[in-house]
Amino acid sequence: MKRFEGLEKLTGRTLFIDDLPLENCLWGATVRSPAARGTIRQVRVPNHLEGSGLVLVDHRDLPGPNVVSLITDDWPILAAETVRHRYEPVMLVAAESRAAARRAAAQIEVVVDPLPAALDFRQTPTAEQIQVGDDNVLKQLKIERGEVDEALAAAPIVVEGEYETGAQEHVYLEPQGMAAWLDGEVVVVHGSLQCPYYVESALTRALDLPAERVRVIQAATGGGFGGKEDFPSIVAIHAALLAIKAQRPIKLIYDRGEDMAATTKRHPAWIRHRTGLSEEGQILAHDIEVVLDGGAYVTLSPVVLSRGMIHAAGPYACDHVRIRGRAMMTNSVPFGAFRGFGAPQTLFAIERHMDVIAKQIGVDPVKLRRLNLLTDGQATATGQVIDDGTDRQQVLSRALDLSRFTYKRSQHTAFNAEHAYLRRGIGLACFFHGAGFTGSGERAMKSLLHVAGLADGRVEVLSASTEIGQGTTTIFTQIAADQLRLDPEQILIAQPDTWRVPDNGPTVASRTTMVVGRLIERACDNLRERVGLDAAATGTELQAALVAWHEEHPDEELLGSARYQQPPGIEWDDETYRGDAYSAYGWATYVAEVEVDLRTYTARVIDFVAVQEIGKVLNETLARGQIQGGVVQGIGWALLEECRWQEGGMANHQLTNYIIPTSDDVPSIRVAFLENPYPHGGQGAKGIGELPLDGPAPAIFNAVAAATGVDPRVLPLVPERLMELIEQ
Repeated sequence: MKRFEGLEKLTGRTLFIDDLPLENCLWGATVRSPAARGTIRQVRVPNHLEGSGLVLVDHRDLPGPNVVSLITDDWPILAAETVRHRYEPVMLVAAESRAAARRAAAQIEVVVDPLPAALDFRQTPTAEQIQVGDDNVLKQLKIERGEVDEALAAAPIVVEGEYETGAQEHVYLEPQGMAAWLDGEVVVVHGSLQCPYYVESALTRALDLPAERVRVIQAATGGGFGGKEDFPSIVAIHAALLAIKAQRPIKLIYDRGEDMAATTKRHPAWIRHRTGLSEEGQILAHDIEVVLDGGAYVTLSPVVLSRGMIHAAGPYACDHVRIRGRAMMTNSVPFGAFRGFGAPQTLFAIERHMDVIAKQIGVDPVKLRRLNLLTDGQATATGQVIDDGTDRQQVLSRALDLSRFTYKRSQHTAFNAEHAYLRRGIGLACFFHGAGFTGSGERAMKSLLHVAGLADGRVEVLSASTEIGQGTTTIFTQIAADQLRLDPEQILIAQPDTWRVPDNGPTVASRTTMVVGRLIERACDNLRERVGLDAAATGTELQAALVAWHEEHPDEELLGSARYQQPPGIEWDDETYRGDAYSAYGWATYVAEVEVDLRTYTARVIDFVAVQEIGKVLNETLARGQIQGGVVQGIGWALLEECRWQEGGMANHQLTNYIIPTSDDVPSIRVAFLENPYPHGGQGAKGIGELPLDGPAPAIFNAVAAATGVDPRVLPLVPERLMELIEQ
């Protein structure tokens, strides 16, 4: 099936929020803190701006509590007395033009009396830097099974290692943007977002309004990667506050520099491993510590920490595992959701650590992984027994074959001996990724989905899942058409709108096709039953039944419904973090071939192989695109994308000095799938969206180590960092 919205995007006809006309609107802008931490002494509005027709909003204009509704009530909508990071919003401005609003915002001065800022999450804060609890810890978690200390003491070999990963900017296609207006007593917000009901929840609380007086509509969204999950709530509230005070429509659109400076990023991480092994290389014990930089406010750090820790021991069997983790408060911009959600950080550490182990004990890194990969009947770090029937050894073998791993290694030896300044190497990473919410999250969400049978015989899927470039519209059309035996042209996908579609959960966590796709199948079955047809009915029979039903019930809505049902046998303890963390996992092995130039200390990827088992592949073109896009994002994170910090703020917040991969940086990315249909996923699918960001960085680092003999452990491996390693 071809991509439904593809031609409109290709030809430029898709209208994003900044393209959409809005009559009689004012333009919004944000006045931000100049300091990482301090007390607000004064907000100085120049005399010539007073009475100039500007609309000004600060914390005193909030009808409800001054918090963005997320996990913890600590993130202010507008700073009132103190600021905890640079670029924190303090005041909102609206004017007749975008330029006028931005000029006015730039002229308003926020005077801050500075306080000692905590800027390094790896360091124990001083007494003057503590702002949360006794130690600036935002969240602590622990996973433990077996007797770790005893197993480590008895292990013939213990290998230790420390690994660091940096922040990453989302660089979605269009920056954050919202339009807001009043429709009678209803506040309407229209914008770029992933999760309509997250935004609705934040608005109802901040504006102190019931849900029936708030409406959230998704505009075309050019990528999210997690950055359109948490942050759109604050942009939506800001736009709504201005619209309420001005009594006119508002457009609040960030430019790229403001977006990069002020919005959430991937959490930086520090991970320490102590691994006990047998002489042959079998893993006997893991002792792992994970520390995340949470930034100034909690945002989604607890669940990012949770997923990162659950994946920290990798796809390997081990009976004795202890993983301790904490997210630290710092006076940096808040860190939040980003594709992979903590797993890329910890999987980078374990997969780089596996190669460190292999070198230290003299075992081939492929052999080390083969010896330890999980097999059915063995358990993960949380004690989840794996029994999905996936052949993880076959996934590894397929990647080795496609990449010609053994041949390339011997070829590189000769190449490196012949060239004075070029070095080549090849590396791999084995990994997994849990699909859907962790533990009991899906059950707690109670996702609901409708399909509407229309009077003309067509069927409309009513879902809050958003199209953000990943192909949701196409996949949902395919699933519904197949389930009802209709032509795809007879399926409509509703625009996500909280007044029209039920809450079937956010577009996050690699859950859309697996969880929501399965809801579509069940809702389609329910629709067919409502018009008296069985599963054998043809599409023509269904269409006739829909038309007949509406002739008998002209003023009624015909809906087929489905609510989430947890697959059988899933048990999870939120208190102990033990049990079945995810109902399904994707499994993968990625292989990277790199070339390092010893004159410029640059590493570039010259070939890449990505092999994964993700259940049933529903649309190979879209699935391949998801993998290739994730790999490109992973290459950027590994080698190019360095956030430079100055007093807690991103100093290089322009696309001229924050470097992302271009076509010249991207090699051939060869993608292969092994299929093992998952019975509880839409058409047998598991999650795919986050998986491809987990593997590129460790595979690339392992390849650089093989090429140069250095031991890189800090990401990104920019030339300055690689130069230091090589010169040492």
